[in-house]
Amino acid sequence: MPEIGAGTQMLILFFILLALRLPVAFALGLSAIYSMWVLGFGLDLAGDLIATGISKFSLLAIPFFILAGTLMGSLGIAERMIRFFRVLIGALPGGMGIVGTVVCLFWGAVSGSGPASVAAIGPLIIKGMEEDGYSRGFAAGLVCTGAALSIVIPPSIGLVIYGVIAETSISQLFIAAIIPGLFMGLLMFLTLPFAGKAAVGPGSPSLDRLMPQPHAELPYGPRLWRSFRDAFWGLLTPVVILGGIYSGAFTPTEAAIVATVYALIVGGLAYRTLTLQGLYQSVVQASASSAVVMLVVAYASLFGWVVTVDDLIGQYSSLLIGLSDNQWVILLVILLVLLIAGMFMDAITIMFISLPIFLPVVREMGWDPVWFGVLVMVNLAIGLFTPPVGINLYVAANITRLPLERIAWGALPFLVTSLIGVAIIAAFPELSQFLVNALR
Repeated sequence: MPEIGAGTQMLILFFILLALRLPVAFALGLSAIYSMWVLGFGLDLAGDLIATGISKFSLLAIPFFILAGTLMGSLGIAERMIRFFRVLIGALPGGMGIVGTVVCLFWGAVSGSGPASVAAIGPLIIKGMEEDGYSRGFAAGLVCTGAALSIVIPPSIGLVIYGVIAETSISQLFIAAIIPGLFMGLLMFLTLPFAGKAAVGPGSPSLDRLMPQPHAELPYGPRLWRSFRDAFWGLLTPVVILGGIYSGAFTPTEAAIVATVYALIVGGLAYRTLTLQGLYQSVVQASASSAVVMLVVAYASLFGWVVTVDDLIGQYSSLLIGLSDNQWVILLVILLVLLIAGMFMDAITIMFISLPIFLPVVREMGWDPVWFGVLVMVNLAIGLFTPPVGINLYVAANITRLPLERIAWGALPFLVTSLIGVAIIAAFPELSQFLVNALR
């Protein structure tokens, strides 16, 4: 076992502060500053390290993607999308369950943030699934699971941060995540038949009151066309964002700014739902969400500096490599560590703590860092809806007023199939490498 040096003391103190319910960012900062003091470095270095850690151009994508997702939720784009998909596929077996899954996947290509996706599309999907006969807990579990894929399906804030830490092409990460993200969505579809539908009691809200369907008296074809026309500019959002990135028209960071401007244009000119008050509220909400993320990033730079200086990377990566000569055993251990960590911490914090240790192992094993990044993101997505600290569960509990345990129980079938999905993506790297190789 490695000796208890300053870096190891920092890790222990960090988890103690978390157990005392100190906010993650401050737990990172205080434990890192303590270790800097133990190592004999003055606090005057901390400011330079923080400034260096957050002054990366690619990190600008985070606040702008959050703002774009917030605007698109407040401008009525989510409601129009749900209406369109409800007309398109709502009559299939599974009804609103299928609609909810599709909308979650589609919204993942807009938001990039799991909790933001739950807040934006959760209320309408959960109420719609209830009207269609699903239990409220299962509906909330589906939304939590589907929204978690927002950090897998590009553009993903998690992939942006992984690309910064691993110094890997963010565009390639986005491309590599498309098929695994859709594959995880397919597993959600396959889970729906095992849900079982609850009886809808009298007095349940009418779905048409929750999401009024214009032209409901029209035949399917004209009704589908009108709903498509109404949702067209919203449906075009992923095409604009991802098409621009993959065509080389702009970088992922520039795409975040383009997405924000596009949302303003759609809200102001196409849908005419943009108001000064709504814009102000969206900016305030996005600023608060961005501040939380960027504060973690800022203090994580101190944390990462101590990890490097105290050679914690060498100590723990050597320990990990020494566990076995079988690379699959090492990969299994890494995935288990990420999965357990995801039950207690947010994805961004986990990446800043664990990736400096895991990435040397990835290089030693000769693994593709792009494939590994997608695998990490799928694993961390599961943590968003896994108790006790699955943040999507808390957002859904706030929306539904249900106990956290009931929503977690509703998400359990999706947790099982998601674990199967992680194993398949790990066993078949071709799922994430296919598009990357095809576009080279």
